[in-house]
Amino acid sequence: MCSGGCAKCLGIVLIPLAILCTVANIMLFFPGGYIPSDKVQITDEVWYFGGILGSGVLMIFPALVFLGLKNNDCCGCCGNESCGKRFAMFSSILFAAIGFAGAGYCFVISAVAIHKGPKCPTFLGWDYIFQDGSYLENHNLWNLCQPTSIVPWHLTLFCLLLIMSGVQAVLCAIQAINGLIGTICGDCKCCGCCGGNGTV
Repeated sequence: MCSGGCAKCLGIVLIPLAILCTVANIMLFFPGGYIPSDKVQITDEVWYFGGILGSGVLMIFPALVFLGLKNNDCCGCCGNESCGKRFAMFSSILFAAIGFAGAGYCFVISAVAIHKGPKCPTFLGWDYIFQDGSYLENHNLWNLCQPTSIVPWHLTLFCLLLIMSGVQAVLCAIQAINGLIGTICGDCKCCGCCGGNGTV
């Protein structure tokens, strides 16, 4: 497969993942599906915007770059018809690194949030009552947090962010390798190079 075509496929997958991560992060601002009366009820990790910034905004830029690689004009660079395409593939490595960092940030934030659990109402106000992660194995503890929808809401959305950011990180790593191959070998087709046979 052409390195540019591969990058385009990765970009197509990253766009909906970025949107879904953003939506999941926004939904976490409503613990248990309810509108909180005070922001103290919202889990601290939600305010780090792992899904909105890390796997959302930072992922849009690499995705758009990957989408445009296949149609990137590569002709007439320093007398070498393929060097424009090679430079574009090299730049995609840098954007892949940005995307990987954003996805990694979201992944770490989500993992921490899953381990700590959500904030729940206590006699002293809203606080963490599952900080040792025991609630992950003992579902009976979920009843300690009212309303009962808070824990599954928190766990489901952060697990989705964990999975989707992990997929994003893998896709960005694939593009980094693909970009390196494209930089060294060029794309399989480049403006009819070598007599139009598609060989660089």
